[in-house]
Amino acid sequence: MSISKLFMACSLALASLTLAAGAHAEGDVPTKKTVKKTAAKAGKKAAAKPVEPKAPNEEEDEPVVTNDNVTEFDCELGNKITIYTNAGDDGHIALRWKKRLHRLTRVGTTTGANRFENKLYGLIWIGIPAKGMLLDSKLNRQLANECRDAEQVKSAAAVSNEPVSSKITIQ
Repeated sequence: MSISKLFMACSLALASLTLAAGAHAEGDVPTKKTVKKTAAKAGKKAAAKPVEPKAPNEEEDEPVVTNDNVTEFDCELGNKITIYTNAGDDGHIALRWKKRLHRLTRVGTTTGANRFENKLYGLIWIGIPAKGMLLDSKLNRQLANECRDAEQVKSAAAVSNEPVSSKITIQ
């Protein structure tokens, strides 16, 4: 008799769980009236809220480069970079890299190097008198190195053409 009582108790427990799960599932399904009212309210809110014009994002949007000074840089491994500067704004540059134009903002340095950053894309341009380099701060790697414009190429060629004796002085 104890097995039949155990079997009956398990059957009752299973039946009550099935009923409870069914009742719980019915409570989660919204009725048609609720869905219609919710959709109508959402439509009214969307219609009542005026659409505000999107403010320009200086780091994300491509800058306008009309009337800017253009400097072309040839880098190692055949990479090319074009920098656009505006005489009236020395706090920003536009940098063309891989067919995309980025706006970079000047960052102060203690060394005197020209450093510009775009934190959204992780681009960093560092310019010194001898060369420039482009870095990716998100991937922690160099994108382009040994970047020189026409004047820097001439200066490097003039230095390399000097006789060795004039470079080294023995005392």
